[in-house]
Amino acid sequence: MQWLSLFSIYFFFSLGHTVEADSYSSYPSARAAASVPLKPSVSISAPNDQSTRSIDNIREGEARPLSESLSTLNPGGHNPIMTEEGGLPKVVKLLIGAGGIYGAFLYYGSLQEDVFRFVAEDGSSFKQAWFLQVLEAFANVVIGFAGLQISGATKGLPLQMFGISGATQVTAKACTSLALANGLSFPLATLAKSGKMAPVMAGSLLLGGATYSLREYLNVAAIIGGTAIVSLGKKKGGSVENSSLGVIFIILSLVLDGVTAGFQKRLKAETAKAGVKPKPYDFMFWTNLFMCLTAVVIAGALGEVQSGLSFCTTNPEILSKIIKFALCSAVGQSFIFYTMANFDPLILSTVTTTRKIFSVLLSIFLKGHSLSAMGWSGIAFACGGILSELEEKQAKSRAKSKSG
Repeated sequence: MQWLSLFSIYFFFSLGHTVEADSYSSYPSARAAASVPLKPSVSISAPNDQSTRSIDNIREGEARPLSESLSTLNPGGHNPIMTEEGGLPKVVKLLIGAGGIYGAFLYYGSLQEDVFRFVAEDGSSFKQAWFLQVLEAFANVVIGFAGLQISGATKGLPLQMFGISGATQVTAKACTSLALANGLSFPLATLAKSGKMAPVMAGSLLLGGATYSLREYLNVAAIIGGTAIVSLGKKKGGSVENSSLGVIFIILSLVLDGVTAGFQKRLKAETAKAGVKPKPYDFMFWTNLFMCLTAVVIAGALGEVQSGLSFCTTNPEILSKIIKFALCSAVGQSFIFYTMANFDPLILSTVTTTRKIFSVLLSIFLKGHSLSAMGWSGIAFACGGILSELEEKQAKSRAKSKSG
């Protein structure tokens, strides 16, 4: 954990530099135009609700140098990575941001899997998903509060919408944890969650007013189809089979992702109506505060606070994993904000999306998952859909830059 501490210390000191970004994707997927006066000043804006999109180093079948490829993000010739705008060079800032995101969230995923695969001496396992959400959200509240002390809090925010968004979001996360607790493998759960555009698209189509390209439909179909193939392609004698209950919980999580996206759109509209521009740490603090409060109420009602504490006290090994898990979540979010503030959103999306793919592969190789050739084909199919979706958004952003 020493590297996480060092990265965190650097991150907070780095806020003293002036940084600029052309666009910003808010926490965790809320879309909000934001002006962030970090010391001495930061200006960030966000037109998108997607987490950001990729950098394509191949164009028209011809490989190009990284520096030339990155220049396509800005036709005017400004290179968002190689340009130095005072302070550290951009390439160093990218290494810090991407390294922090990769390090924190790869470890986060590994710890999450360890928590739900843990078996005590008496044969019992950890099932208190809501108790876990209490601890994770609380860690993010602490880091978010620290960030607000540096950047300054925004007044007049529509806290009711933050509350609704936080409640649906923590429920989605709890359902993911419950899926893992009920037998769904981590690689399968991660791939399935990458298809969260499916419920968003379905809701938009049912409500009307939305149109999608054939490629967008194919991308979602590839992710869902690949995930199904992986589920069917597990070798006999491998890890525990995915339970029906686990599948139900991951589907509920995806549906709640779609509901959360809808409320986050309303949150953006409410902030615009109120004439306020939330900053990144406004989102991190207030969203996680309501997530934590929701988790406390539900965990208390289900008796998970007492049972969770009892299980952790009896099994101190899992307690240390849970603490590290919560810290990785908070530190990882801080590095996401750091990268948002310094780079085009396409760069951040490249990091976060490829991180998910690496999380799946690391889990397969390091956690003893056994896949047949059919399972591996499903992995390739789903990852292809994820990367295709990423490249499509990047191409749209490039075309928008040229037209602008």
